[in-house]
Amino acid sequence: MGTLDGKVALITGTAGGQGRVASLIFAREGAKVVGCDINVDANNATVELVRSAGGDMTGIAPVDLTDPDQARQLVEDAAAAYGGLDVVYNNAALPRFGPMPDLSVEDWRATITGELDITFFVTKFAWPHLVRRGGGVIINVASMAGTIAGEMPPMIAHSAANAGVIGMTRQLALEGARHGIRAVSISPGPILTPASDRDLAGNQAARDAITRKTLLKRFGRPEEIVELAAFLASDRAAYITGANYAADGGATAW
Repeated sequence: MGTLDGKVALITGTAGGQGRVASLIFAREGAKVVGCDINVDANNATVELVRSAGGDMTGIAPVDLTDPDQARQLVEDAAAAYGGLDVVYNNAALPRFGPMPDLSVEDWRATITGELDITFFVTKFAWPHLVRRGGGVIINVASMAGTIAGEMPPMIAHSAANAGVIGMTRQLALEGARHGIRAVSISPGPILTPASDRDLAGNQAARDAITRKTLLKRFGRPEEIVELAAFLASDRAAYITGANYAADGGATAW
């Protein structure tokens, strides 16, 4: 018996990183997973990993979630795949980084769209399905940047977008309560995924600068975020809504 037996979970951004790990863990816990990404081959690889581990997953790709029409169609297809939706896990994000003087207007708008808009789009179109289901759970992946400033990397747009995600989550919890919908956000600290590990390569100075703010002096692992998400999606967390969970190695504690 898994903690998510019988639930249908839509997870965005499942081609790698936290989204791939989320697909594996949610399926391990008994959920039927619908995963999406703009990267077709990598998303298909995630589906194969889940199925080879004995899980149930349907992949939908390519999907550009910055396009509200594509987001709407994704949700309709996801709901049709297993007859409804119980969990919406907004994991996908497309941030761009840079300090205030150097960040272009294009990069600012791309980040707001890639982190705040897509969370709104997917949730907006999933909302009626959750209402029809008699309730459900919305999990929004934000960032510690939504509550504190950071020097490395410079993140003026990322901070603004994720503060928006956290605020949106509280409002979703308020509006969703009457429908049995819970909404929570998770704010990770620096997480080392295969992509970020590749980008940092041998730059130990950058790695040290990123982890210095954490109390644990290390990067987090994707599963350390996703195991929390799996608990929050389950009925064991039925009294939790409107909260933001910092999973950041203590970075926001000081």
